[in-house]
Amino acid sequence: MKLASARLVTKDVSVLAEFYRAVLRIEPVGSDCYVELATTSGTVAISSKSSVDIFNAAAADPAANRSVILDFEVEDVDRERHRLDAIIGQFILEPTDQPWGMRSMLFRDPDGNLINFFSKRSEAVKAAHNC
Repeated sequence: MKLASARLVTKDVSVLAEFYRAVLRIEPVGSDCYVELATTSGTVAISSKSSVDIFNAAAADPAANRSVILDFEVEDVDRERHRLDAIIGQFILEPTDQPWGMRSMLFRDPDGNLINFFSKRSEAVKAAHNC
């Protein structure tokens, strides 16, 4: 089995697609009701509520998620923080060293989905933090 994509259901595909285009620096491919942004390790899919309603009208509720985090590994979290300053209105977590060996920051997309950009810390930094 292979995970094909993580799909976000939204009321406005164009707004979310533009946000992820700017944040991920990947061009969305698709239509007005469904787009994909393919990273090197997986795909972020964005679809309209109406396209999901075809399967079951109660299956998905746009902008209602508070339990999933989209994790993206980046080379340098601090550099990404600086780059995203003009795109992200508010950061949930500024770049922070985590005890499990990552440096991460958190922010939300226009629908409120939580996004984590993280970098793996070097062994020397982990040792200095006793983790």
